[in-house]
Amino acid sequence: MNPQRRALLRAGSLAAALPLAVGAASAASAALPPPLAPVPAGATPDSLAGNQAYWQAVAAQYDSTDAVLQLDNAFWGSMARPVLAHYEQQLAMVNRDNAWYARMRFPADFEAARAAAARALGVAVDEIVLTRGATEALQVLIAGYNRLQPGDTVLHADIDYDNMITVTRWLQQRRGAEVVAIAMPEPFTHDNVIDAYAQAMARHPKLKLILLTHVNHRNGMVLPVAEISRMARERGIDVIVDTAHGFGQLDMTIPDLQADFVGINLHKWIGAPVGVGAAYIKRGRVADIDPWLGEKMGDDIRSRVHTGTVNFAAYLSLPAALDLHARIGVANKQARLRLLRNRWVEAARGIAGIEVLASPDPRLSSAIASFRIKGKTSVADNFALSKKLVQQHGIFAVPRDGLASGACLRVTPAIFTPESHLDKLVTALRQVAKG
Repeated sequence: MNPQRRALLRAGSLAAALPLAVGAASAASAALPPPLAPVPAGATPDSLAGNQAYWQAVAAQYDSTDAVLQLDNAFWGSMARPVLAHYEQQLAMVNRDNAWYARMRFPADFEAARAAAARALGVAVDEIVLTRGATEALQVLIAGYNRLQPGDTVLHADIDYDNMITVTRWLQQRRGAEVVAIAMPEPFTHDNVIDAYAQAMARHPKLKLILLTHVNHRNGMVLPVAEISRMARERGIDVIVDTAHGFGQLDMTIPDLQADFVGINLHKWIGAPVGVGAAYIKRGRVADIDPWLGEKMGDDIRSRVHTGTVNFAAYLSLPAALDLHARIGVANKQARLRLLRNRWVEAARGIAGIEVLASPDPRLSSAIASFRIKGKTSVADNFALSKKLVQQHGIFAVPRDGLASGACLRVTPAIFTPESHLDKLVTALRQVAKG
């Protein structure tokens, strides 16, 4: 369990604050919605973002709880109802056919899913290996990175994910590296973030590896990864990029990151079943990542991951999730999520007593943004605020810790979130800010 989750458990449990969920029919037994119509001809992402009829049709593709207003859609992404139905069908088939299917047909089906992921990611098939999520992918990349010598320096930041920070620190035991940390400036801007990394590179002449988080899970800042990656490459420094929250909600492909090593999540913003991710290693760099625990050295990226028996149906449903993602269009998703994020963020900036942790710069903006009551920076403070929002307003937003400035409450809409939910959040913030 990571330190953040331990801290939240010490603060208490949200379970008592949550109303009981109402029963719901499974996707397999419920009538599926009509197939999503194509994006209207001539629509741009920005014009489509406010098209209520289109996004209501998108929302009809999903089941979502009515127990609370769900504004924690960054944990994982709900499967659309057609994807869930496909998953249930594949699960039943695998359960029925058992080892006969797993041994005789699954290898080819798995490779087809891998090829579909490679196309969506914009990379060659031999540059990715499917994993059970971004955490597994990044653990493989960070722990397996073998170009460090004793005394070399590894860098991470306060915005990086807890488990990834843990693995970088483990490199001190594994490789004899010195692990150093920096904190992102607040408020953050495009230039001062780049400058923070430039200064770190200048301060640490033995710096060989940097962990970069494309979109962080704490305040949603979009890191200017490509610029930092190029700056690092000029100094002979490698970067490993965590794009768990980037790919699928931002209009980009993996080559845009200008990085040779990337961990990817496919069950957050793509909406595949939980347990699907990928690791990217640029062609020609596989030898710089150790094979998995005794696997033979070679240039086959698949030797870097060994997951054992997997959730067959989850991988079989990945192409269906990618198809719906492509039908909506990633640029359209990004524009819609930006509209939803800005709807509450811009209003919250005007509420006395509320501190918003989000940049007005669209280059640094994602679906994720955070806030806190001014001066209330402890985990306990923000856990209590989360509980209050649930109990008094029926709104669920999750506390996050780890920023140098303290804890906060994270808000994450999904493409099926109605604008009215963000308006209700703003109304609630006006009340809680009064005490």
